[in-house]
Amino acid sequence: MNTEPSLYAVSDLHVGYEENRAFVADKLYPDNPGDWLVVAGDIGEFMADIEWTLSLLAGRYAQVVWAPGNHELWTPPADPQQLRGQQRYEHMVAFCRRAGILTPEDPYATWHGPGGPVVIAPLFVLYDYSFRAPGTRTKEESLARAHEAGIVCSDEYLLDPQPFASVDAWCAYRLRYTAARLREHQDGARLVLVNHFPLSRRPTEVLRYPEFAQWCGTESTADWHVRFPVEVVVYGHLHIPRTTWYDGVRCEEVSFRYPSERRRWPQERTVPRRILPYGN
Repeated sequence: MNTEPSLYAVSDLHVGYEENRAFVADKLYPDNPGDWLVVAGDIGEFMADIEWTLSLLAGRYAQVVWAPGNHELWTPPADPQQLRGQQRYEHMVAFCRRAGILTPEDPYATWHGPGGPVVIAPLFVLYDYSFRAPGTRTKEESLARAHEAGIVCSDEYLLDPQPFASVDAWCAYRLRYTAARLREHQDGARLVLVNHFPLSRRPTEVLRYPEFAQWCGTESTADWHVRFPVEVVVYGHLHIPRTTWYDGVRCEEVSFRYPSERRRWPQERTVPRRILPYGN
């Protein structure tokens, strides 16, 4: 057990896979009673799985902080909970609040442990198709290129953005709301930005299928890591766990991934990833 508490992060648990569910049930425990855990989206698709996971983790860690991924926003036909879009998100926020879990709708919390103080800001910023496929200039061209290549995100069939007209319209709303909150941060402590999607397109440059990048973020957040006083950016979604540095800012991709991916590319990073203190 660590003698001091740490801030950890994980994403893309995908507990619909039995192997991943067993990992959460049997192995995802804190090292210290004071440890905090950031969960950066894609716990699962079914509401019962999402709530089971969050309840379990909230009972183990001193504080859990959650930011939604695209999979939490899906409405699978077989899920008894058929809420869609904003209503589905609000349902999860209400559940988290009852469980004592912090969400993008709550006041940002300050981590005072080793490596702090830092303010942990969970974000809910979607994508707007601005990470376009190579050689395309519009959303329509980019989507057409993806369909031609057979690389189409399941969001196109399972993520209903209502009451917004489109996912990119929902993204535009979330960008305004989130940027305003970050601008109001004035207490002097540096930020840990937590978003399911990378804030910059640069991490997507290693994707095997570049057409998939359009479902991975928005150009509108490309400068957030330098525009705001950021200590570290935490994200997932790409299923490429690694540490990178952009403009002197550390970025941590913390995905657990699908079982088949872990077998093909063994996990080289500890899960969950320790964010702070760094380098110990």
